[in-house]
Amino acid sequence: MEEVLKRYLQKHGISYKEYQHPAVFTVKESAKLKINIPGFHTKNLFLKDEYNTFYLVCMDAHKRLDTNRLKEQLNVKSLAFASPEELNDELRVKPGSVSFLALIHAKKTTLVLDKAIWNADEVGFHPNVNTETLVLSHAELEKIYDSFPIKKMIIPLHE
Repeated sequence: MEEVLKRYLQKHGISYKEYQHPAVFTVKESAKLKINIPGFHTKNLFLKDEYNTFYLVCMDAHKRLDTNRLKEQLNVKSLAFASPEELNDELRVKPGSVSFLALIHAKKTTLVLDKAIWNADEVGFHPNVNTETLVLSHAELEKIYDSFPIKKMIIPLHE
């Protein structure tokens, strides 16, 4: 875990369970891990709209994003993946390590959190590196969500 994230979690009194594992770059790769990591499994997509507004979409790892529905929910005409350079500039992570926890670095990103994640008892995220997973209880998820000084929303991304 990056040191700046560790200090952020300590500063905000956020506790977690930490699991180390081989590097994984995709949900498909993570499914092949030989360790059992509890909690709701997530994927995180760093997108931008036609105005270059950034969105971090945190959703169920095993679902596909309905981009048409999300465009309607956000009231935008287009959504595309942001570039690796934009990802690094805004969230200070590389592709394969995109995470809800990278929002500690965000200045102009809107968080779009799937309601299914919000309703989970426990949820797992990479701690801005893809060789570990941190599992947060719902109470800890609420604490960190509240600590992010950015625009954020909790919406249902799936029926």
